[in-house]
Amino acid sequence: MLNGRWTTEIALFGVAIAGGVYAFICVFMGFSPAKDWKLVKKLPLAVCYAYHLVVEIVKANLAMLPFLFSNETLPEPSLVLFYADLKTDAARAILANSITITPGTITVEQDEEAFCVHCFDKSMGEGLDTSVFVELLKRMEA
Repeated sequence: MLNGRWTTEIALFGVAIAGGVYAFICVFMGFSPAKDWKLVKKLPLAVCYAYHLVVEIVKANLAMLPFLFSNETLPEPSLVLFYADLKTDAARAILANSITITPGTITVEQDEEAFCVHCFDKSMGEGLDTSVFVELLKRMEA
């Protein structure tokens, strides 16, 4: 494909090589079609999660504007401790990173179900435990 030509034998050779690599990975690395199918079924939830993440980042950027462009609006920084009933380390890491990349909040510490988040203003820390992120991650774990 990289040479600019497409022929049937190149396509068949590519399919054969891809199948061989997938078979190798399944045998020697513990992958299976069943595990891959579970991931494919979670793809719509992952896309929904990414959409909500982008929306929350935009909303957080807009919430930061008054603090950045006004001398009268002063922030009240705070540390918020909340618990999220997430079962897997991956889901907890995704939640912590999602909080950190949202402007105005930084995940300071995460220990099992407890998250400590530094918020630029105390209003930014409200509802973290019941956020859409937590709900979507719980659905992805199920």
